[in-house]
Amino acid sequence: MVNRLLERMRLREILSEHLPADDPRTELATVSALLVLVRNVLLSRQPVYGVAEWAAEFAPDLFDLWPEDVALLHDDRLGRALDRLFASVGPELIVAVVRQVVQEFAVSLDELHNDSTSISFYGAYEGAGKEGRQRGRNTPAITWGHSKDHRPDLKQLLYILTISEDGGVPVYFTTASGNQSDDRTHCETWDLLHQLVGRPEFLYVADCKLASSENLSHIATRGGRFVTVLPRTHQEDEAFRARLRQSPATIPWKPLYEVLDVDGQLRDRFSVCTEEMTSSDGYRLLWYHSTRKAQIDTLARNRRLQRAWAELANLQARLTGPRTRFRQRAKVEQAVARLLEDNDMAAWLRVTIEEQGQETYRQARPGRPTANTPYRKQTRPAYSLAWELDQQLLTEAEREDGVFPLLTNDRTFDAEQVLRAYKRQPLIEKRFSQFKTDFAVAPVYLKNVARIQGLLMVYFLVLLVQTLLERELRRAMARSNVPALPLYPRAAPAPGRRRRKSSSCLSPSSGTQCSAKPAAAVTRTKNR
Repeated sequence: MVNRLLERMRLREILSEHLPADDPRTELATVSALLVLVRNVLLSRQPVYGVAEWAAEFAPDLFDLWPEDVALLHDDRLGRALDRLFASVGPELIVAVVRQVVQEFAVSLDELHNDSTSISFYGAYEGAGKEGRQRGRNTPAITWGHSKDHRPDLKQLLYILTISEDGGVPVYFTTASGNQSDDRTHCETWDLLHQLVGRPEFLYVADCKLASSENLSHIATRGGRFVTVLPRTHQEDEAFRARLRQSPATIPWKPLYEVLDVDGQLRDRFSVCTEEMTSSDGYRLLWYHSTRKAQIDTLARNRRLQRAWAELANLQARLTGPRTRFRQRAKVEQAVARLLEDNDMAAWLRVTIEEQGQETYRQARPGRPTANTPYRKQTRPAYSLAWELDQQLLTEAEREDGVFPLLTNDRTFDAEQVLRAYKRQPLIEKRFSQFKTDFAVAPVYLKNVARIQGLLMVYFLVLLVQTLLERELRRAMARSNVPALPLYPRAAPAPGRRRRKSSSCLSPSSGTQCSAKPAAAVTRTKNR
């Protein structure tokens, strides 16, 4: 199946057109080595030095190789192949591959979703800490930045991916330095997508980092369309939330649609504020409410409150202990402020620091104490805490639960269409999950930043092949009216019940006739 997809993608031909020509003395073509690497990551991710051993387990013709070529797949040769791929990694190669995929598999590019993730690196990676140039191309810096994996101790690269709404097919990727902010990548990405699609009217969906005036103006003035989230830092956000806190009854809501789970139970209910607003830049601003999000917001706040309450009790015990180190009010204030900030509870918890003197007595002079030994009284400051929950502010905060704003310049979409477009954004999170979990992009067993860039191009191709396979399967299921495949044990029929039924059908005394079981069902029973 993988080979068939690679043939339909014309990956060998496209790579041959864009890669530098091989040296006549080269024993194994660079394209052949790279295609083996693509198959390896797809089927059984191995370190580069283990690819030859893995390939030896298969017939060489499956890789379009001669038997003697398998031994040539050592790590040095694959590393040089990645070097040559890096020299060609750019918009031209990616656009050529994706255009062939779009044409061959009829992928729609009317709606595209963009997001980024961080790839963590373990080790020093000398020479990769700063941006530079290799083989005529820019190289990003592997350095510390805002970690989306919650590992601020690790260096990272920023991996930016764009997929289509049609099947979640990857259509473009690029990388940036680990400390670069997402909002600086959208203009260049949109321009390249414009080149790929051939027209500007496609819908571009991204998170709140897109919602800068520069990014939105860049897209809108060129005829593009976008849907994004309005950041909490904007004045329009605070104005609506203040109104929601003070006078919620004045805000009219209209139900949009409901989401049911597989058992038909209500999972979420969406509503929209019927007062359509405009942002300071002149774009449509729509406010939505989600019952599921309201539950999540409430649970998250309650967890933070419980954690802050427990930490305040622990701090109180430390303050009143006999060996406390908090003898200065400034240190106590600093500890309380840090605690409230870490738990995002400063708005709702009122903490009072109380000071009282603690008296101790010490001998006035050294020596063994006697009945006549004089003592000197010392008074040291001691602190304790008192805290309470501001119920009024907490009640007002609960009125904000479940609301979120979306920003768009599309005047033809109604409120439900805008929301549904944004709700398809998690498609890209699934691709990131496959990228990091199924194909295990990290750890990266390479040191050269150029080879790392080449390997990330391999991973883009791997993700593309896997997604096309998934999309073809879903389309075949739709054509055959197959709603779902029971891939997991919990979704398959109970084996005990099936065996009992089979036994009763085969019993001479049952007096009933049964149709033959499908071969697949019998096979599953044996496997179990």
